[in-house]
Formats: sequence, C-alpha cells, structure tokens
Amino acid sequence: MIIDVVEIQEILPHRPPFLLVDRVIGLEAGASIEAYKNVTIQEPVFGGHFPGHPIYPGVMIIEGMAQAGGILAFKSMDEEGQEDTKEKVVYFMSIDKAKFRAPVRPGDRLVYKLGVIKHRGSIWVLDGKAYVDDKLVAEAELKAMIVDK
Repeated sequence: MIIDVVEIQEILPHRPPFLLVDRVIGLEAGASIEAYKNVTIQEPVFGGHFPGHPIYPGVMIIEGMAQAGGILAFKSMDEEGQEDTKEKVVYFMSIDKAKFRAPVRPGDRLVYKLGVIKHRGSIWVLDGKAYVDDKLVAEAELKAMIVDK
C-alpha cells in the first residue's frame, strides 16, 4: 500500500516543517508499516544543528517514527471499522530503549520500519527502527494512546 504525502496529511494533523513522513511504501493493518522521509539541506533544523556539519537530530528521527506509527494506528482502526479517526489524535506515552547508531545527514533517505508489539484498546506499543541505505541508524520502543481531539 502506497500512501503519498497528500493522503498522509489527511491522516495526521502535522504540517511542514513538522510533518516528518514523505511517503508510506508498505502497510499491513494491525501489524507493520514502512515509510520514509527524504532528508534535505532545506530542513529548518540544519540552521542550528550544526552549522558547517549538518546532522539530523535524533529527536526528529524518533518523532518521524512516531508519526509513521500514528499512520499505522489510524489506518488499522479505519480498516477494522472502528470509530471515526478524523476526531482522534495520537499522544506519546513513553519512548523506551532509544539508541542512535549512526548520524543522518542531508541527502539521506530515512526509512522507518515499525512493527506492533502490542495493541489493546486505544494503546499501541511499537518497535521502531530507522535505516539509511539498509544501515540501522536508530531504534526505539514507542508507546502511544489514541485520544479524542
């Protein structure tokens, strides 16, 4: 299942420059998602992180994973015929086991791969990994809750 940035903006409330998913390239409802972000020198964060040596911040990588996880949760709920997701939003509950293994730089394609560890009611626990050129650059376990806006 391919979801482009126009449809992503129908699913998530985030907007540039804080929309951190450009495209979904695979999604299995209730199980997993694969998405990516093209990291460019145009990212506002590179003005200060770091001048002359641009590195994409780890917190932005984690947020991108979380946004991909939100897409997975909302599309899964839609497929299951659950309540209207247009009136819902995803809140972080915890970020555990976060590790950053290699820097991400302008020109990289940051690929997010997330799998469902547990889903019960409005709570989702996801195993998130981020790759550049098939090299693991970051990982974390994310817990989120779907709530009313």
